[in-house]
Amino acid sequence: MASPNSKEFIILGITQDGKTFRPSDWAERLAGVMSQFRPGGAMPGDYISYSPWCVPNQIDGYKCVVVHIDLKESEPMAWSFVMNFAKDNQLQVKEPQKP
Repeated sequence: MASPNSKEFIILGITQDGKTFRPSDWAERLAGVMSQFRPGGAMPGDYISYSPWCVPNQIDGYKCVVVHIDLKESEPMAWSFVMNFAKDNQLQVKEPQKP
């Protein structure tokens, strides 16, 4: 899923017991909440858009959120929120592969 040098984690919309996570728009909701956390911070007058550090996506037909490690370095509390969301909802998290 991730390249060997990847700095991204993938939160899959699949629970630890293999069920599809609901609601169906969970990835867009999570990424929307995280949209203010971005390089340089949110700027007044910016259009609403997803942060490059937390992007909804789809892999193998499942919703997912791609979370970049730079979020952890820049906004530790936001990183904690995203990772705890995955943990609390028992979602599968794919970590970057080691080279």
